[in-house]
Amino acid sequence: MCRTGISCGMRWICGTIGTTCLCSLLMATDWPQWRGPHRDAQSDEQLTSTDWEKNPPEHLWTASGFGQGFASVAVVKGTLYTLGNTDAGQAVIAAKASDGSILWKKMVTAANPDHKYEGSRCTPSVDGDRVYVVTSNGSIACLKAEDGEVVWQRPFSDWDGVMMSGWGYSESPLVDGERVLCTPGGANALVVCLDKMTGKEIWACKPEFSGDAGKDGAGYSSIVVSNAVGIKQYVQLCGKGLIGIRASDGSQLWTYNRVANPTANIPTPIVDGNFVFASTSYKTGACLLELKSDGDGVAVEEKYFLDSTIFNNHHGGMILLDGHIYAGHQQNEGFPTCLNMATGDIVWGGKMRGPGKKSAAILSIDGHLIFRYQDGTVALIEATPAAYHLKGSFTPEYQEGNTWAHPVVVDGKLYLREQDKLMCYQVGPASHDQ
Repeated sequence: MCRTGISCGMRWICGTIGTTCLCSLLMATDWPQWRGPHRDAQSDEQLTSTDWEKNPPEHLWTASGFGQGFASVAVVKGTLYTLGNTDAGQAVIAAKASDGSILWKKMVTAANPDHKYEGSRCTPSVDGDRVYVVTSNGSIACLKAEDGEVVWQRPFSDWDGVMMSGWGYSESPLVDGERVLCTPGGANALVVCLDKMTGKEIWACKPEFSGDAGKDGAGYSSIVVSNAVGIKQYVQLCGKGLIGIRASDGSQLWTYNRVANPTANIPTPIVDGNFVFASTSYKTGACLLELKSDGDGVAVEEKYFLDSTIFNNHHGGMILLDGHIYAGHQQNEGFPTCLNMATGDIVWGGKMRGPGKKSAAILSIDGHLIFRYQDGTVALIEATPAAYHLKGSFTPEYQEGNTWAHPVVVDGKLYLREQDKLMCYQVGPASHDQ
C-alpha cells in the first residue's frame, strides 16, 4: 500500500514534501537505485532454494563491457544500469537485464577520474525516463534512460565540493519527488537539492558541526529519508558525522559527530521511526540515536555507543529486520553478526569467520541474507536472531581484485558486478519476461 493509502498490485515508492505525495510506479521486481526501492537492501523476491549446499544457484551467463569499477547495478523494466571506467572516460552503461548485452554507453567524464582505487562507485538512480548519477570525480548528471543522452550535468565545483579523503565520490543520488539530492561536501553546500528536470538549485545546506572527530567534506555514504517526530528530513553520513536536514528548506536540524572518523565514513545509515542507527569503521564504532521534538526543530539523544571492538561496519552495509541489525562486523573482516538494535547487544557472531574473506556486502531476501565477500565468495545465511545458520556458499565464475559491488536480485536473477564483467545466477522464480 502506498503511504497515501492507495493499494494496487504494484509497488509505490513515495516521497512527501509538505502535504504533497510524490509517487513513482515501478514494476514489483524493479531495483531502481542504491540498496533498492527503499534504500534498505531488502528484496521482496523469493528463493527457489534455501539450501545452497545441495542446490546452489545456477550460473546463467557472464557478460563483458561494463568498464572498471565497483558500482552496483539498478534494474528497471528489463534494463540494467551501472557506471564504469572505459578507455574514453567514466561512462553510464545500459544493458539488457536478460543477457547483459550492452544497449548504450555515455561518457560523463572527459577522462577517467584520478583517485585511489580507480573506477566507478555510484549506483545509478532511475526515475521514469531519467537516470541520475554521481561521477567519482565529483559531478551529478541526468541522462535519458532510452539512449543515454545527457540532459544536464553540474560539477561539484559549483558548490566548492570537497571529499573527506582521496578515494573518489561514492554517493548514489537520491531522487525524491521533483527533486534530486547529492552531497558535494562544500563548506556552504554540504548537501544540495536540485530540480531533477533542470538541475537548478532549490537549496543548499550549510553545516555547523560541533566536535572534532572526522574531517570536513563529503563521506562515502548516500542520503536516506526520515520522517522522525513528524518532520521530513534527509539524513546523511558525511566527513564530520551524521546530519539531519529539513527537507522543505535545507536547514540543519541536528548533527552527531561521535560516529565520524578521519579516514572514511561509508555505510548508509538506518532510519527507523524516530531512531537512526549508524556505524563506521577505522577504530570508530556504532551508535543508536533517538530524534526528539525540540520546538519546531529536532534534538538528538544518544541511546548508546558501541566501541569498534564490539561492532563496526566497514563498507558492506547493514540491514534492519524485525528489530535486529545484520551486517559484517570489523574492518576488512565481514564477520557475520546479528545485533539487537534497541539494546546494542550482540545476539550472535561478532568474531565468527564466514565462508569468505574480508568485508562483505549484504542483501536481504526471503528470510535470508546474501553475503558477498571481498574475495568473491557468495554465501546464504538465515536471517534469524535464533542462531547463525549458514545455508551454503559458492564461488562465482569470475573474480578480480576487490569484490566490492553490492549484490542485486531482480526477477529471480542474482546480478554480480565484477569490474568489466557482469555475472547472472538464477536464485528465484522469474515473475515476468524481460
